[in-house]
Amino acid sequence: MVTFVPEWSRPSTILVAAEWPANEKAFTLALAQAKESDASLIILHVCGETADLPFHNGDGQSLPHQPVDLFGPMVQHATELGIHCQVEVRKGLAAQEILRFLAERRVDRIVMGVHTPGRIGKPLVGSVTETILRTSDVPVSIVGPYLRPGIYRDYLTHTILCSVSSHPSRKTVARLAAELASCHRARLVLQYVIPPQESDEELARQPLDQMERVLLDLIPARVRARLNVQATTVLGDPAEELLYLSRVTQANLIVIGAHNATHFAAVSNSGVVYKVLAYAPCPVLTLSPVALGGYGPASETIRSADVNYLPGVV
Repeated sequence: MVTFVPEWSRPSTILVAAEWPANEKAFTLALAQAKESDASLIILHVCGETADLPFHNGDGQSLPHQPVDLFGPMVQHATELGIHCQVEVRKGLAAQEILRFLAERRVDRIVMGVHTPGRIGKPLVGSVTETILRTSDVPVSIVGPYLRPGIYRDYLTHTILCSVSSHPSRKTVARLAAELASCHRARLVLQYVIPPQESDEELARQPLDQMERVLLDLIPARVRARLNVQATTVLGDPAEELLYLSRVTQANLIVIGAHNATHFAAVSNSGVVYKVLAYAPCPVLTLSPVALGGYGPASETIRSADVNYLPGVV
């Protein structure tokens, strides 16, 4: 299993993958996370290869307008909060450039936004976002279109909800949620959902109360000792139960492993992680198969420029 990375819970640099106009909800989340973690922000905007935008050329030579002309108010807002913030602009395919930036610079977390409904009214995860959440080697925070109003008005995380599956990577996911809860002095709720088709086998192996004790044991004792943590196991649809509990607990953040995230699941809007991303009332922090040390589907190469992008993000 992958060794836990302390910077996942205590980021020093957070990358905001920004469109233009920028997703204000995603930037507000980035501000909240940066303020809590005393991290700096990088706003990365990627425009198309053929885009004729008046940005600097990356070599320090000034063109008619600088990126700060577009993102200046965001930088100013961050500065007023005591957060160091800078802007980077690149040309190319968004997913490729974001991943290239990760390889070139130290980044501990990515923040992205999902905001455009599909033609039948269902929010879809854009192809850029689903590529990043499958291949990023750092956690990815995603803000959906149903974010609860005012959730980060005080810039503090009060309740973290962690989805714990039966997958071998679940210890890493639970550890991340626990470390985040410890850093932010937040309440932690661990949830394990048993699908109906698996209930007979699961319950024959161990009762629900024993499963809940197993969930708590996923967290190292020294970390658990300083947490307000509870565990719950229920029968039902994993995505629906997670979304329901996030509303009941007024969670500020959901932590989930994206070990089963695939391109097909994103296109069809199926799979637990994509349903949660589409309808969550709070931000969702995901760990990709790459971040989880190879658990889940093998990393896929970035799709070529002629792909038909899904509506949604960046």
